[in-house]
Amino acid sequence: MDVVAIRGDEEISRQAVATGHRDLAPPILVEHIIRRREGRIGSGGSVLVTTGKYTGRAPNDKYVVSSTKVAPRVWWKNNQSMSEEVFERLERRFTEHLATRRPYVQDLLAGPEGPSQLRARYINTLAWHSLFIRQLLRVPSECDQQRFVPELTVVNCPELELDPHEFELRSPAVIAIHLERRLILLAGTAYGGENKKALFTFLNYSLVQKAILPMHCAANHAVDNRHDTALFFGLSGTGKTTLSADPGRILVGDDEHGWSDHGVFNIEGGCYAKTYKLDPAAEPDIFATTGMFATVIENMTFDASSRRVNFQDASLTENTRCAYSMDRIPYASDSGAAGHAKNIFMLTCDVFGVLPPIARLTPAQAMYHFLSGFTSRVAGTESGKDGFSPVFSSCFGQPFLPCLPEEYGRLLRQRITEHGTACWLVNTGWTGGSYGLGKRIPIAITRQLLTTALEGLLDDVPCRVDRQFGLAVPMQVPGVPDPILNPRLTWEDPLQFDDRSARLATLFEANFAQYRNRVGTDILNAGIRPYPEYTEARVAVA
Repeated sequence: MDVVAIRGDEEISRQAVATGHRDLAPPILVEHIIRRREGRIGSGGSVLVTTGKYTGRAPNDKYVVSSTKVAPRVWWKNNQSMSEEVFERLERRFTEHLATRRPYVQDLLAGPEGPSQLRARYINTLAWHSLFIRQLLRVPSECDQQRFVPELTVVNCPELELDPHEFELRSPAVIAIHLERRLILLAGTAYGGENKKALFTFLNYSLVQKAILPMHCAANHAVDNRHDTALFFGLSGTGKTTLSADPGRILVGDDEHGWSDHGVFNIEGGCYAKTYKLDPAAEPDIFATTGMFATVIENMTFDASSRRVNFQDASLTENTRCAYSMDRIPYASDSGAAGHAKNIFMLTCDVFGVLPPIARLTPAQAMYHFLSGFTSRVAGTESGKDGFSPVFSSCFGQPFLPCLPEEYGRLLRQRITEHGTACWLVNTGWTGGSYGLGKRIPIAITRQLLTTALEGLLDDVPCRVDRQFGLAVPMQVPGVPDPILNPRLTWEDPLQFDDRSARLATLFEANFAQYRNRVGTDILNAGIRPYPEYTEARVAVA
């Protein structure tokens, strides 16, 4: 289906362009934010804002319009449907609302120059939202701005609270995505992340139609070799932003990428990093951005006299965030493009504390874990969610998938096979016990494991086979204590470890039952099954 030629909604764009603030630069937007009392100036010129009731995404309030052309391609078990009639009524309500406002219009680019690039027009009623999305996407040249024709229009009116009964909604908030008309309407929530995730959801549909794999992952490459590219899959809180920000490599991006026949590319032009308990020693470059001009900081408390933020305070939410452009990171890529992936790291935050800190995956195992997407939901990432809890999120990004997971899985396996990509499962969660008993694996240990893998030093090391999950686990890694490589040895009670490991295996099996008739037997057999006891023999990885 050709969806590329369909433009964003023209009527609502014409109205906003005619009456709104057009393509304001960060200094002017900051002035508007302060004058309108949307936020305050923080230390170093950052912008401090709060998002009210919603301090995380509202997945239960997201809808996809069930138009005739789109409906057969949508994974409806994962997406709430909205009729075209309801969407049209919503659109009229938005148009009426915008007529009483002077919105902020930003014409921006998603993706580097080329066939995968998308021209997106954002119409926001909050000045700080306009600054937020300008930090996260690419700004076209002045010449391109003058002749800009949007391929996607996103309209965001947080102050507009809708009657749920009138529009058949679950709450006064809504994220309504019309894939065919390329129009997205958001209302009732001021959480900045909805701006970018709505775009990513759209691209998860449109890029697949071009046989380009959209990915919820971070990426970097070697300083002197853009073809030595690494991908870091994972949900929020698993370490994508932290681990990809490596001064010894070039940062391509921290969250959303595509993989085409030409290589990997960053969809965004900025980063949206978690800031709660941000460690200046472990994450100095991300930490530094929180004291820079026009960095947007969400839901962090601060000292009234110095305006310095408190990184240890989660009184508003643990999902505190900062949004900044890529040029704030000294080792970031200028182009946002890289070669094909040489290594893939699937990051999981295991609250059970039983998965090894790193394991080599066969291609079939990589598909099993990609489709499983096991991790832990971090407090506050979604509205109303507190604490840590295990979760399976297909393709490490299920909330943003309009299509069936196996569509993305097939594209990933094709790329892995074509380019001989090495795949790894990396646990950034607990060791020595489950959440509440053990401790989280130190970032320094995880960094050392990744560095060793990237340098090829794990290619020929002896491995043991994990008896529950069949994973090939290195027995020795330079700079890493041997016991941490075998999580069973870090528990005081090995039998309790075995019990928790079996419980996690049961969860994997129950979740993967949905794919029993949808994937090949090699992938099914790569999952949980009776494996032999631990062995010290070297494992040959296909």
